[in-house]
Amino acid sequence: MNKKISFLILLAVVLVVPVIASAQLHSYGPAISYMYIVDQLMGAMWIIFSAIAVVCFIIAGILFLTANGHPEKLQSARSALIWGVVGVIIGIISYSIVSIVGSFI
Repeated sequence: MNKKISFLILLAVVLVVPVIASAQLHSYGPAISYMYIVDQLMGAMWIIFSAIAVVCFIIAGILFLTANGHPEKLQSARSALIWGVVGVIIGIISYSIVSIVGSFI
């Protein structure tokens, strides 16, 4: 488990550092450069979120296909699908909240 957490932290750093470094190329004011960084981070996080959502739905589909009519396996596949949909809804809501708050700044 410790290796997984280390890998996720390393992945986050590798994805975020170029975004922050590219923000330094622009000579905007401080408020605009912060918004640029937030926009770039939101774009990167949206791509990562979309990839994770697709993988979750693929896993749920595989669980449905391999259930073979067993009620407990069908229930776990149904649960995976429901939690995938809930995750997508939460992701869309959080992206919308950040966009709305950013438009007021």
